Amino acid sequence: MDEPVRKGASRRGFLGAAAGTLAGAGTMLAGDGPLGVRLLAPLAAALGSLLLAQAADDLLPGRRAGPVAALLLNATLLFGVGAVTMTPDTPLLFFWTATLWALARLQATGRGRWWLVAGVAAGLACDSKYTGFLLLPSVLLWLIWARRPWLRRPHPWAGALLALACVAPVVAWNAAHGWAGFLKQGARVGDWAPARSLQFLGELVAGQLGLATPLLAILFCAGIVLSTRRAWRRDNAASLLALLTLLPASVFVQHALGDRVQANWPAILYPGAAIAAAGLAGRWARWRTPAVVLGFVLTACVYAQAALAILPLPAKFDPGLRQLGGWPMLAAGVAHAAHASGARFVAVENYGDAAELARALPPGLPVVGIDARWAYVALPNATTVIDGQSGLLLRAARYAEAPDRSDWATIGAPTTVLRIRGETVVEEYRLYPVVGRTGAIPVVVLPR
Repeated sequence: MDEPVRKGASRRGFLGAAAGTLAGAGTMLAGDGPLGVRLLAPLAAALGSLLLAQAADDLLPGRRAGPVAALLLNATLLFGVGAVTMTPDTPLLFFWTATLWALARLQATGRGRWWLVAGVAAGLACDSKYTGFLLLPSVLLWLIWARRPWLRRPHPWAGALLALACVAPVVAWNAAHGWAGFLKQGARVGDWAPARSLQFLGELVAGQLGLATPLLAILFCAGIVLSTRRAWRRDNAASLLALLTLLPASVFVQHALGDRVQANWPAILYPGAAIAAAGLAGRWARWRTPAVVLGFVLTACVYAQAALAILPLPAKFDPGLRQLGGWPMLAAGVAHAAHASGARFVAVENYGDAAELARALPPGLPVVGIDARWAYVALPNATTVIDGQSGLLLRAARYAEAPDRSDWATIGAPTTVLRIRGETVVEEYRLYPVVGRTGAIPVVVLPR
């Protein structure tokens, strides 16, 4: 595996508050390298599995559902691969599961203090990724549908205040930046493209069949259907599982009517679905073993392909190669071109490419990020670095349009540089010789 850091430490500004904090803590413990960035991800996955097992035993008492639910979740491709990467989904899944665990404890014990724990966990889930906000209406509906007497007690409201306190920094940041994050995500509600809705819905279903693995996806759906039937009969535990899966799922289906749903977005459905599937009996229960075996085999195949490139797959069919492969070769090509041309900086439009090069290029050759969203990240302004200086602009060849010449004092004819692993070309880039100038687009110097 050429570069094991998935969107490395220098991208913490885009990782999300919780993921950036976990990555930062990991690098303090194990250094600013692959191990440090990822250190707390498998620990979070392990602790989350224990919480999920306890939640399953609380919601399905007497059925030994805890180990089964944890095993089902860990057998998914999403969890098996995601457990060793640090992305916003890492803390999101942990705190979503922690919220579910706290509410399951409430269900089992009837003690109001668990509302407080659930509130803190839900707030931290919202800090991890905006998808976490779907917890709030789901829990509120559960409170109204199945636990209405709690509405007259202070505990759930105190939990809600704790959730708001945890998410207050995210709200404050949005308020200080023109509500950029909320407006971007909220605008998705109005997306509507009926001509492509069947395509987007098909991609949504296919994505979950892939990330859950096919047999586990079927078991998860069967468990959700069973929980929904029981919820209709006012089963408190089943109502919680149904609402924590059906309400977010309906949001993703609605979004798929107008735009593409990224395959990892429905990850929040998996903890509740795994518990629901652990409650299946009869012929459904007999499918657990083959489903788990298939899940682990497919996960092992993905690891083997990412590490060893066993099959010569094109990059578009190999997500591990697409994300991880060829970065050292790209950095070497850019560094050689910069040395030959006397470039004083390397400008990069795509923030993922910029972060990777910031880690890989030699000291003394600053990497400058060029994109409107850099205005929202507290990084040093690069105007003085590029103004009047010769540099290189890196741009993926897949972008058909030419760079905006108004952003540069001069821009020359490009050369080609490749991101390669072995004999497989992962991506082709264009390197433009440029002279920088003060412009309107935000430019920042990326940290090493």
